[in-house]
Amino acid sequence: MDYRSKIIVKLNETFSPRILKVIDESENHRGHSGFIEGQQTHFQVQIESKIFKGMSRIAREREIHRALGDEIIGNIHAISIKFL
Repeated sequence: MDYRSKIIVKLNETFSPRILKVIDESENHRGHSGFIEGQQTHFQVQIESKIFKGMSRIAREREIHRALGDEIIGNIHAISIKFL
């Protein structure tokens, strides 16, 4: 399973989001730090879930990182998170 699919599964299981988009932006980073030819290295996540209500942005980001775990976070270069 590719990293995009793994991210979708983990975030759906953990947050039951109303909106979830996971965009592989790796190719946009060609020539930049962390880009590896043929690998998924950079992602943008757009998410809306009632679980995040009342949480600070930092707390929400920590929850996303916790849900994805070391298996995913440790093997990609960057993740951009937009809370909707």
